[in-house]
Amino acid sequence: MDQLGSRAPKKRSRALAVPVGLALTASLAFLPAVQASAAPLGSAADAAAASKPDTSGPKLSYVANLNAYASVKAATKAIERAGGTVVTAYEQIGVVVAHSQNPDFAKQLRAQRGLFVSVGATRTAPMSAVQTTDEGTTQQLSPADAAKAAAAAQEGQEPLEPNQWDLRTIKADEAHKINDGSPNVTVGIIDTGVDDTHPDLAPNFSKSQSANCVGGVADTTEGAWRPYADGSDHGTHVAGTIGAARNGIGVSGVAPGVKIAAIKVSEPGTSLFYTEAVVCGFMFAAEKGIEVTNNSYYVDPWLFNCKSDDDQKALVEAIGRATKYAERKGTLHVASAGNSNQDLAADSLVDETSPNDTTPVPRTIDPRVCLDLPTQLPGVVTVSATGDKGLRSYYSSYGLGVVDVAAPGGDKWQVPNTPDANGRVLSTVPGGLYGYKQGTSMAAPHVAGVAALLKSAHPSATPAQLQAMLKAQSTKASCPTQIYDAAGTLIDATTCTSKWGQTGYYGYGVIDALKAVK
Repeated sequence: MDQLGSRAPKKRSRALAVPVGLALTASLAFLPAVQASAAPLGSAADAAAASKPDTSGPKLSYVANLNAYASVKAATKAIERAGGTVVTAYEQIGVVVAHSQNPDFAKQLRAQRGLFVSVGATRTAPMSAVQTTDEGTTQQLSPADAAKAAAAAQEGQEPLEPNQWDLRTIKADEAHKINDGSPNVTVGIIDTGVDDTHPDLAPNFSKSQSANCVGGVADTTEGAWRPYADGSDHGTHVAGTIGAARNGIGVSGVAPGVKIAAIKVSEPGTSLFYTEAVVCGFMFAAEKGIEVTNNSYYVDPWLFNCKSDDDQKALVEAIGRATKYAERKGTLHVASAGNSNQDLAADSLVDETSPNDTTPVPRTIDPRVCLDLPTQLPGVVTVSATGDKGLRSYYSSYGLGVVDVAAPGGDKWQVPNTPDANGRVLSTVPGGLYGYKQGTSMAAPHVAGVAALLKSAHPSATPAQLQAMLKAQSTKASCPTQIYDAAGTLIDATTCTSKWGQTGYYGYGVIDALKAVK
């Protein structure tokens, strides 16, 4: 996670509903009576006018989660009757995306319990525009640092690989001597878009598995998956960490032999990640046979989504259904824990950033019932960040029983013995360039890459089995005595706890690419 959005790690606690059924007749029984198409004159006309939905509010996007036996056809009629327009419907999971200007739209649909389990607005601001999890801005690689790295490169190394301390930390360089990963495995990067024209990414890029999901409907036209012209370099950086090719150019990815795909879900201008786009992303990945997804973001506008709130409850339900559906189709999800330096296993936390698309209202939440999406959903691998010295990165969120594994995310205070002496993670950025970023956004793609290596070695492994292998093959790490704080001062690591063979900082340990290929 980088720091465009202070992200909190989360991981698992949402019940998922069953896909929509086909009992149309039963569903229609719960709908209000159909209005006549032509309104009579006089008092009858007044009554008809009064029954029209209010459209005086701002245009918002909603997700409507259907009951197990409700049909999309019946739900669509109810949505239209309440003044909404259906954007798309995922019959496989019973989720409908709709737009409406009716201030009471969600309330009216929630009252129809025969059709809907939950309905909620995906945003608090009128529709017009993603929070990622990197910490700080990108530092572009200078020509001087590139030259120093190239001069230090040994036979078999990529030109900039001497600066990739992160690969050596997880033994990815040794793993590559055995197996680079299979081109039959694809990692889907659900993010801000990927520059597939980058010479280090083009050899492994899968256009047929890429799309732009902004708005909730997959657009697969040529280049739709690329970053906006004035947009973020985040997704491109993540892509390089996962699958930059070993081609004698630039850097190497953790799994340089696998395919990478881009699923863009960030809004133009704001880079906000809204629920309808993220649901689309997971569903697209599932239907396109993508084996692993990387999720270095949290779903806006709520850092934590509380099930006690009708709108937030609906967002948890919709995304949970989508991730579970993709998992059943064979997709493992990896997500960053967040850059808020918060204990996600605490009894309570203060959320000062939500909603982030209008005016935040500070609130105290219980992270066991108010979830950071998608990282706290069941089945999702939650990743914390470490630096070159193996210490938890100063910004990384953590939590005993929440964090599954740890991986290099970078830490400017943990300075490596590399030609550039830069503790951040070096990877690809748009325009054929390279840059350094740090965050749990940078940690998650290391895990996604190792998961892809595992899938390459064990093609029949299920998502649950891949996750079990990630944990079992990680290098155990005990609680450290000290860690760096945000100012670069070593402080006592009093917030680290351990139990069940895990720690709050590192989960089951730091992932190991070499064990994955063996």
